[in-house]
Amino acid sequence: MSSILVIGSSNTDLVVQSGRFPKPGETLLGGDLLMFHGGKGANQAVAAARLGGTVSFICCVGDDLFGKNALAHYREEGLDLTGASVVNGRPSGVALILINDAGENEIVVAPGANHALTPGHLAGKKALLTKAGILLTQLETPISVLVELAVHCRSTGQGLILNPAPARAISNDILTGLFSITPNQTEAEFFTGIPVTGPDSAMRAAGEFIQMGVRNVVVTLGSQGACFRNQEESFFIPAPVVEVKDTTAAGDVFNGALAVCLAEGKPWKEAVALAIRAASRSVAKMGAQSSAPYLHEIT
Repeated sequence: MSSILVIGSSNTDLVVQSGRFPKPGETLLGGDLLMFHGGKGANQAVAAARLGGTVSFICCVGDDLFGKNALAHYREEGLDLTGASVVNGRPSGVALILINDAGENEIVVAPGANHALTPGHLAGKKALLTKAGILLTQLETPISVLVELAVHCRSTGQGLILNPAPARAISNDILTGLFSITPNQTEAEFFTGIPVTGPDSAMRAAGEFIQMGVRNVVVTLGSQGACFRNQEESFFIPAPVVEVKDTTAAGDVFNGALAVCLAEGKPWKEAVALAIRAASRSVAKMGAQSSAPYLHEIT
């Protein structure tokens, strides 16, 4: 199996449950403060490792307790941390998360050391970049890093998957030639201008991404499932009905699972189906990385 390289964010998630989200200026009493390992990059890397992937992780953490705990946790999860860096003078990334009774979340991220990741940092990790069969990244890190990854993968032919979250403007030069992009409904509308409410509109949005030059498009639809489209095929796979406790990191689990399947050479339909099962399993548990399932739980 080819190795997977995840380039992205490492955060500590501080979570409070509340019956509902507060209105502007309103104070609510919630549940106990919970602390989990998070960050979209780290979530995806851990999810891929738990599903049997050989995973390296490039990230930046601060020289603080959050950063030290995160690196120790990643080692326990079996990640190769050759590409991880500790940044002096910067705090580690933190995400503040509210979860309501429906399992929905509202999140604010303080990036901290994640923004210390630069193209120069990647230049010192060429061995990691060149050996990976699949590269996976997100938009919680500087756009300049994504530009460097896109240039690298265009020159080598390696498969770069972009999970475009949180949605923000990127150039068409980045989109052109991406091996795959994996937006959710909100992100798909942000980039294409097409409101995505179900499989039909998701397929139309996927077509717009293909017109932009992306080779393979997966639009995730939460509890509905996911749509896939490229120049040769298109399909929709529904998600199973599950009891939802926490949707935090469900999309990250999906992406980690997808990367594992593609690194193993599985066809797209099989890859998307397994990714949906993994994400659906994750929402039944609290936390980000703690909710990522192991392979035996979904096969």
